[in-house]
Amino acid sequence: MTATRSNSRSFLAVTALAASLAAAAIAASLGSSPAAAASGEQTIVNTAAQAGQFSTLLTLAKKAGLVGTLSSSGPLTVFAPTDAAFKAVPKATLDSLAANRAALRRVLLYHVVKGNVPASRIVTLKSAKTLAGPAIAIRVAGKTVFLNRSTKVVKTNIDATNGTIHVINKVLLPPAK
Repeated sequence: MTATRSNSRSFLAVTALAASLAAAAIAASLGSSPAAAASGEQTIVNTAAQAGQFSTLLTLAKKAGLVGTLSSSGPLTVFAPTDAAFKAVPKATLDSLAANRAALRRVLLYHVVKGNVPASRIVTLKSAKTLAGPAIAIRVAGKTVFLNRSTKVVKTNIDATNGTIHVINKVLLPPAK
């Protein structure tokens, strides 16, 4: 019985080390601090990288030069579209954004709110001002939170050392200037 416990502890220790090293490698490739990732500092970028469903968001954030912002001390709240949400965006739109850094930054910053805004606070708001400038409209229907009418918050309160991530099912587009 003791050997089994010892093997289980060893396996868990190796698994934890591997996860930490993987997070450090992902963070380093995104331009975030590998030391922060390896030390267990789970910034929004590191947390999103570990989740595995935000690779498009993180790739675009790197292209837009926003990894530093999302790794800053914050606090920030990110409404994070999943890879599936980005797949629903027409390819021509994504290609256009990828070619226009200013437009890409504006779209991505439209997903970020200054401050740590947990779900318990979101449900009390009618809107939230984004780092892009315009506010996101917030509506609660039953137990579901919607942003800008039809974008659904599908998971809330993913904690990071510099804020919170709320997962959304669509990419938000800011109003035209």
